Amino acid sequence: MNLPHNAFKAALAAGQPQIGLWLGLASPYSTELLAGAGFDWLLIDGEHAPNQLGDMLAQLQAVAPYPSHPVVRPVWNDPVRIKQILDIGAQTLLLPMVQTAEEAAQAVAATRYPPRGIRGVGSALARASRWNRIPDYLLAAEREICVLVQIETRQGLANLDAIAATDGVDGVFIGPADLSADMGFIGQAGHPEVQAAIEDAIGRIQAHGKAAGILMADEQQARRYLALGARFVAVGVDTTLLARSAEALARRFRDAPPAASANSPY
Repeated sequence: MNLPHNAFKAALAAGQPQIGLWLGLASPYSTELLAGAGFDWLLIDGEHAPNQLGDMLAQLQAVAPYPSHPVVRPVWNDPVRIKQILDIGAQTLLLPMVQTAEEAAQAVAATRYPPRGIRGVGSALARASRWNRIPDYLLAAEREICVLVQIETRQGLANLDAIAATDGVDGVFIGPADLSADMGFIGQAGHPEVQAAIEDAIGRIQAHGKAAGILMADEQQARRYLALGARFVAVGVDTTLLARSAEALARRFRDAPPAASANSPY
């Protein structure tokens, strides 16, 4: 049995744009439905969505037969939680609220076995190693692990060059919502100062040879980020797509005049 190939990591290294969708419904059924929709990657969110470890496992299993690549975001840059998420088979992690090069290095170390890191060895219990059916998993695992760190504060921006230069970091993701709040423009990710900071960050990330990423549901703005060189861009959120589509459908019928009866003379 071979170690699964991380096509998402390979695509980023080759400079190929990857279009994604954020998942917050915490349902393997909806995740499987979306895994066949045509997105390059799907983000299983454990920070702001009610996804616990078992929920993440079920969604990884739901995505497995499809070409979309699952990315998992833990609740925090915590080596203990990272260890568990890697063991259930995630190969790409998005680590939130990384603000220094030291925190970026910690994220990388949590994904590597000793002596290169601090990941605990428990492969006999792990789906990641197919319960030790993958020969040399312990030696080969890091080759297919993709580490993405999230910049979402002014401190993170100030340390961006050192973070992006950290060995083992494959990509840097900009969080517009938290960044705009930290800059004093909460709820205003489109503010000119926030946009200038984001565009500058995309260029700096690229200068270090790393992939830049962002979540942007506005199609025009998402395309602008891609044109600027962002390489992994989430263009929607499942909860928002469902909520807004449902509201629009209800509104069309609620606000429409009643249809004339078939027996009406008019």
